[in-house]
Amino acid sequence: MSKNLIIVPTYNEIENIRLIVEAILKEDSSFDILIVDDGSPDGTAKEVRILQNENEGRIHLIERSGKLGLGTAYIRGFKFGIEKMYDYIFEMDADFSHPVSALLPMLELAKEKGTDVVVGSRYIKGGDISNWSTYRLMLSFGASLYVRLITGMRVKDPTAGFVCYRRQVLSAMDLDNVRFIGYAFQIEMKYYATQLGFNIKEYPITFIDRELGTSKMNTSIFKEAVLGVLKMRFRSYKPL
Repeated sequence: MSKNLIIVPTYNEIENIRLIVEAILKEDSSFDILIVDDGSPDGTAKEVRILQNENEGRIHLIERSGKLGLGTAYIRGFKFGIEKMYDYIFEMDADFSHPVSALLPMLELAKEKGTDVVVGSRYIKGGDISNWSTYRLMLSFGASLYVRLITGMRVKDPTAGFVCYRRQVLSAMDLDNVRFIGYAFQIEMKYYATQLGFNIKEYPITFIDRELGTSKMNTSIFKEAVLGVLKMRFRSYKPL
């Protein structure tokens, strides 16, 4: 059985944290969880510590001093996963926008020969988005199309934040050289993987907008991605 880590970055997720942790743990005994909390004032980290006591050994917590960015949270989590020798390492949101039921199918796809990265994709056959406005849907789909045109990546959902990596992919990357910390981080990681010759496959998911808590998404985040893609297109991504 493989040893697998689910990284969940949090900031003010008190409404969701117990629900998402318990749902992941019930999904499969091979899943451990790492919460990277950016100093949530609502008590998210305190609730995680309670969950740690209830589920000995399966929940890890890294507490940071403030909002340091999504990308740096994942980079910290990746380094933890590499150090602890997890076989497969996931990125996942805390708000149930990424379906817990897709974890095992994505893991099985990741284990197939010739697969290095699996993306939970909204934009392949079978994928969908629920509860988004037409404006936000057009913005997201347009951003994905733009990324594919500029970078040449074949990934149809390059901005997706639900991803499974083989540990060897992350170990091959110079994670300290990943520049973007916001929305563009997701694009940069996939682009870096393709530049190193790793194979990315997509698994269809239905993305459901959060029902509890407050969304961190805004127009400025999309603007960062637009400018970031142009910058990364002309960078050289080398193995560690």
